[in-house]
Amino acid sequence: MDSSSQEREGKKKIIEIKTFAVPFALGEKQENLTIKTNTPSKPSKEQIINQAIQFHLKGNIQEAAKYYQLFVEQGFKDHIVFSNYGVVLKNLAQTQDAELSYRKAIEIKPDYADAHYNLGNLLKELGKLQDAELSYRKAIEIKPDYADAHYNLGIILNDLGKSQEAELSYRKAIKIKPDYAEAHYNLGIILNDLGKSDQAELSYRRAIEIKSDYADAHYNLGNLLNDLGKSQEAELSYRKAIKIKPDYAEAHYNLGIILNDLGKSDQAELSYRRAIEIKSDYADAHLNLGNILRDLGELQDAELSTRKAIEIKPDNTDAHLNLGNILRDLGKLKDARLCSEKIMSLRSWSLAGSYSFNYEMI
Repeated sequence: MDSSSQEREGKKKIIEIKTFAVPFALGEKQENLTIKTNTPSKPSKEQIINQAIQFHLKGNIQEAAKYYQLFVEQGFKDHIVFSNYGVVLKNLAQTQDAELSYRKAIEIKPDYADAHYNLGNLLKELGKLQDAELSYRKAIEIKPDYADAHYNLGIILNDLGKSQEAELSYRKAIKIKPDYAEAHYNLGIILNDLGKSDQAELSYRRAIEIKSDYADAHYNLGNLLNDLGKSQEAELSYRKAIKIKPDYAEAHYNLGIILNDLGKSDQAELSYRRAIEIKSDYADAHLNLGNILRDLGELQDAELSTRKAIEIKPDNTDAHLNLGNILRDLGKLKDARLCSEKIMSLRSWSLAGSYSFNYEMI
């Protein structure tokens, strides 16, 4: 393995696609809401709903849950309230009760798109991807212009390995809502995975055009540009991501890779150190820092960095290989041979000569 391929390890990392929960539906209930402090011993349906929604709007989830629960115990039925209660229960990590509440909302009003959508979100979180897909499709069937449902359906389809269908879902979301930055961003990920680099670049740039402070889009654009051999443009993209999100460890790490490729070893070292400062257990950053330090002739520090990478990720054969080369440079041939034996043990290689120390591997 050469230096370039080693240092590029991990740079393909894609930020996890996020599912956006629909805001709880309050449109039918928000007019003339007041919290009444002197209510009868048995409050009316309207009073209970008003209290629940007011607390929900103020972010007081625990109190909102009490009033939603009171509503249920009183035997009242309202599809919006059951759907909202499901959101509250989900936020309280009571997922089974949340699912029951969403399904109750659907039972009361089968064509309530938001309840199907929120049920889909919950099912996705529970790992029930196929059931989640059905819920999103039902929400879309009821409300064809439901951009968020198309978007989340795209996420599910991608998770299920249906990349081309996912692409169509993202495109539908964008057609409904052209300024949907997240949909453009996720479309870029899909297009890149499908080998459509030029289109992926356009999607990332469109996401950034809509949302200039979209750190993940700048980051992934940097990954793509680097893959296309546009190192200097990639550097700028990583720097923009870092400016927006200074504690973006992966961006600092990948910037280090770019800077090293551009012959800026001193700056690359600083980037790797910053990545480690943010994320102390970042094994790849410790490993690449060790590479840089070795190139700079700082062998003892290189050994420490590489050992740290191994401490974090003991089965990393590349780290053991690099450590063996550093130890050889330091004249610690016995320790270097132990590294060779460890590599062969990890990879179950029978040919001892595969890692001869007569040539540079890194």
